[in-house]
Amino acid sequence: MKLRYLHTMVRVKDLEKSMAFYELLGLKQTRRSDYESGRFSLIFLAPEGQEECPVELTYNWDGDEGLPSDSRHFGHLAYEVENIYDMCQHLMDNGVTINRPPHDGRMAFVRSPDNISIELLQMGDALEPAEPWTSMGNTGSW
Repeated sequence: MKLRYLHTMVRVKDLEKSMAFYELLGLKQTRRSDYESGRFSLIFLAPEGQEECPVELTYNWDGDEGLPSDSRHFGHLAYEVENIYDMCQHLMDNGVTINRPPHDGRMAFVRSPDNISIELLQMGDALEPAEPWTSMGNTGSW
């Protein structure tokens, strides 16, 4: 039996904030479908050259009343990055909270505007510990 990965879906409350967050991570919009009759939009984003691995943002135009308010039950998305310290600094410089700083040069966790946990992993070997990251305590749970 064959199985093929399609996408991961996350529900977003503020489409503009969420799009800006995922673009900071380096994802680009690959397609978008707006459904007037259902009053929702599906936006697919992926890293350049990896369009086969998209994240689908589902945005309900009239809000999400009646849906769970905490997205933590989802788990997390994971992305490999070229330099974990540079990426975390880039995100922090743009107002993103680093929930688990990259103390070890290998792994960090951040949150999207919709409380989706995003794991960042260093490509290849862990980088040498660097300040200020090694002296930062946990700023939240992941």
